Amino acid sequence: MPKFQYQAITETGATTAGEIEADSLESANSMLAARGYIPTRVKAEQPALSGLQISKFRELLSPVKAPELILFTKQFKTMFNAGVSMINMLEILEQQTENPRLRRIMGKMHQDIKEGASLHEAFSKHPKVFSPLYCSMIRAGESSGALPEVLDRLTYIIEHENQVKSDIKSALTYPVIVVVFLFSAFLILITQVIPKFVNIFQNAGLKLPLPTQICIFLYEFLSTYWYLIIGAVIIVVVFLFYYLKTKQGKFMRDSLFMRIPLVGPLFAKSAVSRFASIFSILQASGVDVLDSMDILSETMGNAAISNELDNIKDRLAEGRGIAGPLSEAKYFTPMLINMVAIGEESGNLESMMQEVASHYDSEVEYAMKKMTEAIGPLLTVGLAAVVGFFALAIFLPMWDLTLIAR
Repeated sequence: MPKFQYQAITETGATTAGEIEADSLESANSMLAARGYIPTRVKAEQPALSGLQISKFRELLSPVKAPELILFTKQFKTMFNAGVSMINMLEILEQQTENPRLRRIMGKMHQDIKEGASLHEAFSKHPKVFSPLYCSMIRAGESSGALPEVLDRLTYIIEHENQVKSDIKSALTYPVIVVVFLFSAFLILITQVIPKFVNIFQNAGLKLPLPTQICIFLYEFLSTYWYLIIGAVIIVVVFLFYYLKTKQGKFMRDSLFMRIPLVGPLFAKSAVSRFASIFSILQASGVDVLDSMDILSETMGNAAISNELDNIKDRLAEGRGIAGPLSEAKYFTPMLINMVAIGEESGNLESMMQEVASHYDSEVEYAMKKMTEAIGPLLTVGLAAVVGFFALAIFLPMWDLTLIAR
């Protein structure tokens, strides 16, 4: 029952305060009046965070990362091979798992299995941790009786994707840091350094060169309209934040990324590698081609390619082969299409896709190396341009000033 804090006047005219339990605010007032009190202030008591609320808050701060999911999959497979019953297995995993969110999920799955749910159904209730790919492969392994092999493939693909993401992040970290520091230095020079020199030059009556005039214009613009600039930046950031969550926004973002020089080819090759790797594993696990396209569309992590896969699925539903629709789609390379066609004709599609995945893994490594090598000179040129611009803006007037002093 809710609690209410109150202040009231007693029959003797004294002031009293305390708390009372009641169904509602009106009920609390009535109960105080029945005691002979005149309520002056009645307010619902703010409940403290319950243990359940604290637990949920901790879960939000403890997402299940790829290494934890890999460890869970390996432990699950080891105990399954050892003949441990599913209920005991989930109970053991619940006790051994350190991640609070994964531990709670294990408890719920344990209860679902006890109530008669299938393993696939138990996994599918937690889509934020177990992706559609993961759940579909569990279903395929459960129905075919080849769950250990499927778990091995899942472990491989999670490790592979985690490694690719880590490599891409590592390749992009250095340039992002340099650009941020370069932009910060630009603002400091414009707003703090240049104005002090400009006052000296203007007092000397010098005719300022173009770089110095540009710096003055930027300084005056920033100092006069800084609030409008900050407001515009906030509006743009908020708009992009919500727009990029929409289907159209994701499609526009990923389509744009695929067109950027150096970065675009890296994302395209990474997507082709992921497509071939996942498709190969789904075929080996006995997943239907149409279902595979659904899973791939949801797990590619690239809205532009997912849109192409949705179109491919529609053509496949008409009874056409895989290679034909792939050749009509964007982003899929001739090598992939030719290997798919050979795999379809020979009935060896799984091994063909493994070859393609292996090839494009090497291509991704080469593209990352090429991008890293190209970014260094580009950043050096950019840094030199900024330093040179400010050097001209400051030292050209100083040179004129020394000539006047002579």
